[in-house]
Amino acid sequence: MQLTVAPGGRTGGLQSRLFARLDDRLTVDDDRPVALALSGGGDSIALMRMTAAWAQKRGRPVLALTVDHGLNPDSPAWTRFAGEAAQAAGCAWRDLVWTGEKPVAGLTAAARGARHRLIAEAARAAGARVVLMAHTADDAAEADLMRAEGSTLGRVREWAPSPAWPEGRGLMLLRPLLGERRETLRAWLRAQGADWIEDPANADPRFGRSRARRRLADRLLQAAVPPPEPAPAIRADAAVGVHFSAEGLAQTRRDIDPRALATALVCIGGGSTPPRGERLERLIRRLGDGEDFAAVLCGTRVEAEGRTVLMMREAGELARAVRADLDLVPGGETVWDGRFAFEALAPGWRVGAARGRLAQLPASDRAALGRLPPAARGAQPVLFRPDGTGPVLANPAVRRRDLAPERLRLALGETTHEDDLIAPPWRNAAEAPIFRD
Repeated sequence: MQLTVAPGGRTGGLQSRLFARLDDRLTVDDDRPVALALSGGGDSIALMRMTAAWAQKRGRPVLALTVDHGLNPDSPAWTRFAGEAAQAAGCAWRDLVWTGEKPVAGLTAAARGARHRLIAEAARAAGARVVLMAHTADDAAEADLMRAEGSTLGRVREWAPSPAWPEGRGLMLLRPLLGERRETLRAWLRAQGADWIEDPANADPRFGRSRARRRLADRLLQAAVPPPEPAPAIRADAAVGVHFSAEGLAQTRRDIDPRALATALVCIGGGSTPPRGERLERLIRRLGDGEDFAAVLCGTRVEAEGRTVLMMREAGELARAVRADLDLVPGGETVWDGRFAFEALAPGWRVGAARGRLAQLPASDRAALGRLPPAARGAQPVLFRPDGTGPVLANPAVRRRDLAPERLRLALGETTHEDDLIAPPWRNAAEAPIFRD
């Protein structure tokens, strides 16, 4: 049958192109599921149906995940539709619900963050390492327009870490339809006799994404949406030039690539919001000018002295945030301050910050911390024994993993395939190469 589609649509070979993109990133014949975000809209339904066909040929299970934000009275019906569509395609399916109070301001961003958190938690619980997202070239063009008009939306990338932190640690997002047009997918669905949901919010002018979509259409650009531009390349020597110690300190050079610097600041600070605007630009200028200084950005303290640039968690941020000590769950993984994961081999252990407790540490632990820059000591994690005694830096009953190096590696695109997603090793004690010259 000859299909008539909107300009720019090309249904011929669509499924073959998707298969090639999945083959380029994913493992075949693996028991781990490939997770897939399924809203029930045309883009995600098309992605789910084609991915299910790929998975049957490649020996992979698929887990579709649908988030009910509770923002529309029809959302329960949409969720049921998505579940029925997934099951009809032979995919496992889970529904996820965003509970709790919804903010009045910034609702769209809050909903997006909740969606990523819920999907990341469910994907990790199922053993998935990759989540497929159905963003298209149209989505990338809309995001570019919104960013040009002042939005803080990040660039839409085909292969990127989950933005949910720490829920999405070690989890990658793959957008295999990023080079395809939205209308191409709907033409393909119509040829398949498939149904999908049209969310009225997509045409609601109260939302920035809807306004961007309308402006693109009004400017007659919708017929010629360009393929998404790749993220600016990072020079290999600049990206690799971030070296970590076991205490979460990092050393780099003054000529570090700006995107690598911004990413490192977030990873070392343990947060999820990248630095933007004048503060990052000023930091880059000061580094480039050879100035000796200390500054804090994204919860990360930067100390530049001569050719040496050290980055470390700012201990004062821990005090201002009033982070409570955390109980460690035996056999499970507990993330502390977004920087370290702990696994207790016995019950009753807790972890907290060294700040305000340095004098209580054993002499050997105080000596170990004495090798660190003074500003870095209070941000180190310390352990409390089941009998309530402590603190101590390490104990064989508790294993620790530094999350920042692996997080930086994934964010800077040093991994290109699912097989590369290997978690860093656990440690029983801190071993500290110190980088100050």
